[in-house]
Amino acid sequence: MRPFSAFELDVLREIGNIGAAHATTSLSKLTGTRVDMSVPVARVLSFAEIGMLIGEETVYAATFLLFDGELKGSIVLLFRPEAAKALLRLLLPGVVDDERPSFTELEWSALQEIGNILAGSYLSALSDLTGLKVSPSVPGVALDMGPSILVYGLLEAGRVSDHAVVIDARLYGSGQSIGGQLFLLPAPDALAALFQALGVQAHGRD
Repeated sequence: MRPFSAFELDVLREIGNIGAAHATTSLSKLTGTRVDMSVPVARVLSFAEIGMLIGEETVYAATFLLFDGELKGSIVLLFRPEAAKALLRLLLPGVVDDERPSFTELEWSALQEIGNILAGSYLSALSDLTGLKVSPSVPGVALDMGPSILVYGLLEAGRVSDHAVVIDARLYGSGQSIGGQLFLLPAPDALAALFQALGVQAHGRD
């Protein structure tokens, strides 16, 4: 795959920022407290590079969904278990047991809703900016090693490209700083269609 220009990466980051603004509004309403979110980094990495980034044996709590329509692919959100617990404390104050490594059915349901908000907000930003129709599925949740989760997301989505957009996101609420990562796993040519819809090609390349 050809290298992405700095301008194209800025476009992906801006989409993330718009999605973050939508997500924080929804999360603030859901939690009853102010939630802020920054999107400091947007990268396009090969799957080999992603494997090095997340670690082969590191366990994550994840939500994942498929999207279809004029853009196709899947989104995977990864949080370390302690970060997921911190996120759940915003949504379920006084309920989350930090001493328990596993998650209750209520906690999984809450994580599923958080994933729906975060991934859905990103897809809404994509759709609003490009005018392309995107239909997300109901999110799934899992607790597993990062590579296993991403492979499952790839299998569910069918054939995808050899690269993914990785957005490092950080949420702030009730004095907590919670880091997570969003992986956009596009179908072949989906990113090209995205940039074409945004008119990025007309700006030339770096």
